[in-house]
Amino acid sequence: MALAASTSTRLVVHIADMDCPAEENMIRSGLKKLDQVQNLGFDLMQRVLTVDHVDGARDKVLGALRGLGFEPRMADEEPVKQVSPKQGLIRIAGAVVLALAAEVSHWLAAPEWLVIVLAVAAILSGGVQVYKKGWIALRNGQLNINALMSIAVTGAVILAQWPEAAMVMSLFSLAEWIEARSLDRARNAVDSLLKLVPDEVLVSANGKDWQRVPANQVQAGWQVRVAPGERFGLDGKVLQGLSTVNQAPITGESAPVDKEPGDEVFAGTINGMGELVYQVQAAHDETLLARITRSVQEAQANKAPIQRFVDQFSRIYTPLVVVAAALMAVALPLIWGVSWSESVYRALVLLVIACPCALVISTPVAVVSALASAARAGILIKGGVYLERARQLRYLAVDKTGTLTLGEPSLSEYGSLRPGLSDSEVLDMAVALAERSDHPASQAIARGRVASGLLSLDQFEALAGNGVQAEGSTGQLRLGKRSWVLGQNQAESSQAEQQSVESGATMVYLGDEQGLLAWFAMMDTLRPTTTQAIRDLQAQGVQVEVLSGDHEQAVRHVAQQAGIKDFRGGLLPQDKLDRIAEKLGKGLVAMVGDGINDAPALARADVGIAMGALGSDIAIETADVALMDDDLGKIALLMRQSRALHAVLWQNISLALGIKAVFLVMALTGQATMWMAVFADVGASLLVVLNSLRLLRARNP
Repeated sequence: MALAASTSTRLVVHIADMDCPAEENMIRSGLKKLDQVQNLGFDLMQRVLTVDHVDGARDKVLGALRGLGFEPRMADEEPVKQVSPKQGLIRIAGAVVLALAAEVSHWLAAPEWLVIVLAVAAILSGGVQVYKKGWIALRNGQLNINALMSIAVTGAVILAQWPEAAMVMSLFSLAEWIEARSLDRARNAVDSLLKLVPDEVLVSANGKDWQRVPANQVQAGWQVRVAPGERFGLDGKVLQGLSTVNQAPITGESAPVDKEPGDEVFAGTINGMGELVYQVQAAHDETLLARITRSVQEAQANKAPIQRFVDQFSRIYTPLVVVAAALMAVALPLIWGVSWSESVYRALVLLVIACPCALVISTPVAVVSALASAARAGILIKGGVYLERARQLRYLAVDKTGTLTLGEPSLSEYGSLRPGLSDSEVLDMAVALAERSDHPASQAIARGRVASGLLSLDQFEALAGNGVQAEGSTGQLRLGKRSWVLGQNQAESSQAEQQSVESGATMVYLGDEQGLLAWFAMMDTLRPTTTQAIRDLQAQGVQVEVLSGDHEQAVRHVAQQAGIKDFRGGLLPQDKLDRIAEKLGKGLVAMVGDGINDAPALARADVGIAMGALGSDIAIETADVALMDDDLGKIALLMRQSRALHAVLWQNISLALGIKAVFLVMALTGQATMWMAVFADVGASLLVVLNSLRLLRARNP
């Protein structure tokens, strides 16, 4: 009899006390004892645990977590009311005052009972939670910082070091409080993106009755009215009104963007001076801003190589130091004749230094700070690995149309080819034909121009691949490719026409039954930021090459305008893929394109960068890096942020390991006290967190 295959269910919970690898190890070892658990995912920065389990095991998983001393909270549950930071600080401050009083009393040779009373009061005020968490950790065979501190303080009490035990516990609690507030700032940097969205919006389900409702209750298809100066609460498409919108929360650029009926608007952006009514296209948790926030949070799981190294190192660091402390406690009296109390005290000092929290937290805090800073600047990065490696970029392949250029051809030059017809006359004839066509070349001719109306046209027809034609008072007129417009007629190219062809222009011709009437040269204009962006990249040692499917002359012209020496035209998607493959292994290779047409090359490159991702779900989902607007200059900014992150990561690791190394030596030689060890551990953690938070301030490092 075949067994029915069990289906998997995913459980996502928030655990307030899970922010250190020690807690991760405890949960991992506890839940792996359950046969129903299939996979575990940890996000220590956001304190989120993901558990894949077989159907029906949810309550057993939650029970196991509670048995480990944690309080798991579902995403849709109200958070348990916690002690406010202010109340916690008052309690810890009281513990520090009592510990100082015990220390002063000991210095002044006060009665021993007074010193003990003050010390015990300080330990209980600041250390009840530490002892509780430490006991749970020890019960589950884990050595986290709470367990190590509990052992150290208890050992100090047994050795009758009452003032020091009190001072160690109170200082540890104070440093933990400060570190927690600093970590909250890094966590909130990502969550603050969602706070840009108003809690309530003015909506109507039928377009008539308007009322304010919570944004998370609005359904797709409803209409929302946004007043001048208000933020958009949801994504949608404008139905009524004209205005400008500040899209800085999405793109990082505050230049206003004109909005009219049919245009898309996005949650978190700011309306200008006109009232707009728009139709909702996505639920509250599926807006572009919400997906960007989720993407940044999920990116933390895609660790940079240096993060993986630190994680592996931390797994062996604590056991080695604990073993060293035990050996020292036994070896010093037996081999070097040190008293047992002194050797045990030195071992306790070493235990306090044994937790690797400062080292482990040195990387994720820096990475999430840099990811959040980049997201605010309109750069969505799908993992710390891409951000950390971007500084090594040596070769960047760029598409031409829509990347270097605006992707919209414009009329650059034109001229009459028929004696007796002026340039203005042939332009008027061309506009009369072009304004009826939706072809990009026709739109370029008609854009910003209106036909005089003197030319009456009938029987308009568009022929795919050739152009458009219509009947006028003097016969048939054609606008399109040269060979089709000429028909059976013959004509030589004029010098001006030939120069336009050589410069890479796309040519369109106007003609009648006798032959050509005029030529029109279309050029795809460079983006305003392209030339400076290329200079910035080249100044950072990046070889930029244009890979385009357009004809060679057009690619050459754009490349020369942009200041790019290397270019290749007439390429198929496979050709682009082959060129990227050639460059791999010779330094970091990146490809920038629109995220759709260049998908194979984007996927093959070390880092795939999609431009103009605003409103493009495909780009956000598939690219390693998505630029929310069309500013190529943000690639240079990405490299600078990558260098800043790399510097901070190594500063943090050097700080964490350097401080630990100094105090390990001091502990082994008997020169370190227990309160010094507290500063070595929690002080190092605080330093690396504060150093990492500098990345939040750097919009353009």
